[in-house]
Amino acid sequence: MNHDQGVISRYRDYLPVSEATPVVSLNEGSTPLVHAPRLSAKLGQDCQVYVKYEGLNPTGSFKDRGMTMAISKAAEAGVKAVICASTGNTSASAAAYAARAGMDCVVILPAGKIAKGKLAQALVYGAKVVEIDGNFDDALELVREIGALDNFEVVNSINPFRIEGQKSASCEIIETLGNAPDLHVLPVGNAGNITAYWKGYTEFHAAGKCQSLPKMVGFQAAGSAPLYHGAPVTNPETIATAIRIGNPASWDGAMTAINDSGGHLDIVTDEEILEAQRWLASNEGLFVEPASAASIAGLFKCLDKDRRCEKCPFAVVKPGSTVVCTVTGHGLKDSEIILKAEFPMFKAKTDKDDVLRQLGL
Repeated sequence: MNHDQGVISRYRDYLPVSEATPVVSLNEGSTPLVHAPRLSAKLGQDCQVYVKYEGLNPTGSFKDRGMTMAISKAAEAGVKAVICASTGNTSASAAAYAARAGMDCVVILPAGKIAKGKLAQALVYGAKVVEIDGNFDDALELVREIGALDNFEVVNSINPFRIEGQKSASCEIIETLGNAPDLHVLPVGNAGNITAYWKGYTEFHAAGKCQSLPKMVGFQAAGSAPLYHGAPVTNPETIATAIRIGNPASWDGAMTAINDSGGHLDIVTDEEILEAQRWLASNEGLFVEPASAASIAGLFKCLDKDRRCEKCPFAVVKPGSTVVCTVTGHGLKDSEIILKAEFPMFKAKTDKDDVLRQLGL
């Protein structure tokens, strides 16, 4: 029986682990790279668009890839408790993997700024949740201070093992496609993911596993775009809670990925994000959280000659190019915004004729 045991088992040769590292895994990774025919048609020129659907990781987001590494290395070091700041997905992942390892987990959250689905995950996995009167950046600063104590290991993406685990996604893409894509589009919040993907691509390229490297294209929410503006944002605001971050921990890594790849960084509005979320669900059958939809909204912007930046790589995309869009978290993790929207619904009697009548049939 060939049983998938997670990213450490599959990519051990490319990760900083040894025989002494106890592998704490929930069989993360191996998420589908879904071909998107309608997105491909929008791009045209015989180009092909694929969606890396990270919402099918164990806790519903890409964070699990890095968390298996962070918790495994913490266990190797004999750590008994971990701590993180979070806008939601990190807290869910840290709590789940800490529970798996038999560790305590402390989560510091900005009060009222986290999706209920993600908060529910942190609580049910057994984390000790502390809400503060501040934003994510305030929470991360507290975590840095507390993490300096001997009692805790910080498992935010300032932990380098997080980036190591997350790079596995680019390795999977190369294995599926047979090469790296020509362009890779991602949402950017704390910026660890775009940093990790680029690290994976460059390392696999150096190992001879792919023949080329992609241009990395990142999108931030307009109200939370410190990298785009070149300065921290004191009070970031966006409906996309997972990327509502004003001072990214992986700032330098993200800019290195974009600049060294010849890529691009831009912004999308909340309205564009929500429109892209609905479009992806109703046209490609993929339900993602708003932050994830920033990559799809960004792709739409790139394809619009009137909205895209002059430096956008899509302005000179070659026929037959391959594009990958990463969608980072499942839509059920942050579904409140959908339930508040005005979608058409019908009411009918428990009667076939009335049901058909309401449907106009």
